[in-house]
Amino acid sequence: NVSHELKTPLTSISGIAELLRDGMVRPEDVQPFAGKIYEEAQRLISLVGDIIRLSRLEDPAVAVRKEPVSLYRTAEQVCRQLLPVAEKQNISLNLRGEEGWVTGSPRIIEEIVYNLCDNAIKYNRRNGAVSIRTYEEDGRPAVSVADTGIGIPAEDLDRIFERFFRVNKSHSKEIGGTGLGLSIVKHGAAYHNGEIRVDSKLDEGTKITVVFK
Repeated sequence: NVSHELKTPLTSISGIAELLRDGMVRPEDVQPFAGKIYEEAQRLISLVGDIIRLSRLEDPAVAVRKEPVSLYRTAEQVCRQLLPVAEKQNISLNLRGEEGWVTGSPRIIEEIVYNLCDNAIKYNRRNGAVSIRTYEEDGRPAVSVADTGIGIPAEDLDRIFERFFRVNKSHSKEIGGTGLGLSIVKHGAAYHNGEIRVDSKLDEGTKITVVFK
């Protein structure tokens, strides 16, 4: 799977570079072609970064510093990061809740919240909304991210955390992404002995909840 995902952008970069090298591109087309090379290179960088993150999460020998982490403050930071992306699609980000203290890795918990929110924006509709809530469930800190997007077919719910699995391949190609975001969420939650719940209705939206130990 990794080989296939790496090969696609590399093939595109190589083909465009060959045309440029051989002088087969009109001067007015050079900038768009260079832009395509840049986009595919960024895709490769994102893909390699996500693969490294997954490898670290799966390696028991990697020591990770644990400390008290506020889910609310983490979600606040993530919302600030993703606000420009959401605004492009006129999607509102709504955060509410309690501090939700977790003893864990600040970096991994941020990646969990970031990937949930990033997906909620990508698979949303224009003028939609993303609702993030931090709270306690039976004394356990939890975070939920709900969207008003395209939803997930019932037959695909068990597969969405698989590496590179995409519910809607044509839509995923349009919005980009590596297909590893929810795998990172799954492994990050498992690292903190957390549980994940998914509630989704096709064409209505999706809500994903992570409850920590």
